[in-house]
Amino acid sequence: MFHFSRKQLGIPYVIFLIGFVVLPLLVIFYYAFTNGEGQFTMENFTAFFTGTNTIGTLLYSLLIALTVTAVCLVIAYPIALILARFPLKHRTALLMLFILPMWINFTLRITALKEILTALEGNLAYHPFLNTVIGMTYDFLPFMILPLYNTLEKIDNSLLEAAMDLGAGTVKTFLKVTLPLSVPGILSGVTMVFLPAMTNYVVLDMFYNSTYIMGSLIGSYFSAYDWNNGSMISIVLLLIIFAITIATNQFSEDSETNRGAVL
Repeated sequence: MFHFSRKQLGIPYVIFLIGFVVLPLLVIFYYAFTNGEGQFTMENFTAFFTGTNTIGTLLYSLLIALTVTAVCLVIAYPIALILARFPLKHRTALLMLFILPMWINFTLRITALKEILTALEGNLAYHPFLNTVIGMTYDFLPFMILPLYNTLEKIDNSLLEAAMDLGAGTVKTFLKVTLPLSVPGILSGVTMVFLPAMTNYVVLDMFYNSTYIMGSLIGSYFSAYDWNNGSMISIVLLLIIFAITIATNQFSEDSETNRGAVL
């Protein structure tokens, strides 16, 4: 029998972390802070934050991500709530109806949606913002439903019954008990939808949209072999992701405190 210590068991993970996370990040940082001649410079970042086109693309990406996240949340919350309240024997079958589309190739799903929107709208290029929101909502909706469902399913029904017994109506019970207890699921869903929505430019390309988001801007730079500006924008997105992660973690800690007060 072979016996491995914890340090030995962690060696494969460390190798993976160094090879596929640390080294690629070092390469990105190198190109982000150098010019085409390999000299250190901050001009890449200066040009980004002073250029109207790049800042406009960043704001447009944020608007797309916020809209998609809000639409997904509005649609997913009642669906997850209904699923969580369904009898257990029917719950799994209904949940599978929302998960099964994720097993189909992404390109096939978006192509099918494109054909439907083409039949309804005609030229898809006439409504780039609307088409992008519809396409990304269709793609990311399951990622909002699942964390919400997992959180809502774990809420003890006795808490809801206690609130009703104490005189709270259906709306007040939802606002005072269900909604606060579901905040962790909301935060998880928002994180899983918002961040990819800023960079998923495949939907724009397949719907013939000429507008750019951050992902397509990065792709255009790397396609033109401009690794310096492409890496710089990747660093900007990384900082945005860090800021959002810190904000959601802080909000999650506050919600846990409030959850303890509710319980």
